[in-house]
Amino acid sequence: MLRYLTAGESHGPALVTIVEGVPAGVPVTTKAIADELARRRLGYGRGKRMRFEADRLELLGGVRHGRTIGAPVAILVHNSEWPKWVEAMSADPPADPAAASSGRGAPLTRPRPGHADLTGMQKYGFDELRPVLERASARETAARVAAGAVAKALLAELGAHVVSHVVSLGPEAVAEPAPVPGPEQLETVDASPVRCFDPAVSARMVAAVDAAQAAGDTLGGVFEVAAHGLPPGLGSYVHWDRKLDARLAAALMSIQAIKAVEVGDGFATATSLGSAAHDEIEPAGEGLPRRRGNRSGGIEGGMSTGELLRVRAAMKPISTLMKALDTIDLASGEPAKAVVQRSDVTAVPAAAVVAEAVVALVLADALLEKTGGDSLAEVRRNLDAYLASLPSFTATQGDGG
Repeated sequence: MLRYLTAGESHGPALVTIVEGVPAGVPVTTKAIADELARRRLGYGRGKRMRFEADRLELLGGVRHGRTIGAPVAILVHNSEWPKWVEAMSADPPADPAAASSGRGAPLTRPRPGHADLTGMQKYGFDELRPVLERASARETAARVAAGAVAKALLAELGAHVVSHVVSLGPEAVAEPAPVPGPEQLETVDASPVRCFDPAVSARMVAAVDAAQAAGDTLGGVFEVAAHGLPPGLGSYVHWDRKLDARLAAALMSIQAIKAVEVGDGFATATSLGSAAHDEIEPAGEGLPRRRGNRSGGIEGGMSTGELLRVRAAMKPISTLMKALDTIDLASGEPAKAVVQRSDVTAVPAAAVVAEAVVALVLADALLEKTGGDSLAEVRRNLDAYLASLPSFTATQGDGG
């Protein structure tokens, strides 16, 4: 129902995304997308590039006077560094090949352990890293955040909101169970240098980043994404590729450097008895049945339950270290130190913002799959009709059942 595609390279002229399937009438503005891109640049431990990347963007199609029109939404995110890279990254053959292959265009032949460099060269038949690292770079996620801003706008109009927060960074972690911020607390999370909801742990995380930077090293961590206000029944138990948890896991794993995904208390429940692992069901006044607790993370049988949806993802440390790791120079076959292309110590806080975007895109797709509708008003009517059709039970009925 909702599809998107991104294109562009890290040091190319721009990134492009097209989001197809957005109903007409969703409020979308350049400023709203720019605000999300600014959040992606947040986070203690980021390199110099985040300080001068302005993420200037243009809405090229699908929006008129601040509302979507039902056509594909096209977004262009300019690269402020492009003037420095015109010769090295020109799409057309360079007028002076010698000049284009020196300086910034000099061949990179020392692949970084943990990066796409070596395997990408082998797969596509390149003799240097530049064509691989340009597209494999996490810079691509700026386009996904722009697309996610459109999905977030749709979800918000339907009463659903996606937030994220960092629960561990390097050796520092919040105590479990970690409090989950609501939409009204997102500004508080973003105000933390590492986007951690616990101020005391946030300070320790900052110290851990400083220690890693002093050692020329990098840090990974874990973030949590929560979706508030979802209806039950998004996704499906019928087909493997329509299961909501499978779709979310795939989307999160597609973010650069993500190595593990957990839904709800997934890993903890694996070591629990069944009697302690599942969320028992009870009546909730005159509304829909509710669950005691939320170990399932708001998903059962591949479908949303209507409870708070919680997913976590683990990000490995950045593979470019100032204290470069051992590799080989593919031009000579001799041992060497890996190429150094950027200087971030950690990108976990920013990755959590990217995760909000990809989660929002999956949820918006699943919601439109459930409701259908070519306009926001039609989607609302269909969703309201679906919710009204769900049987509700009073506490008395539940006690007597």
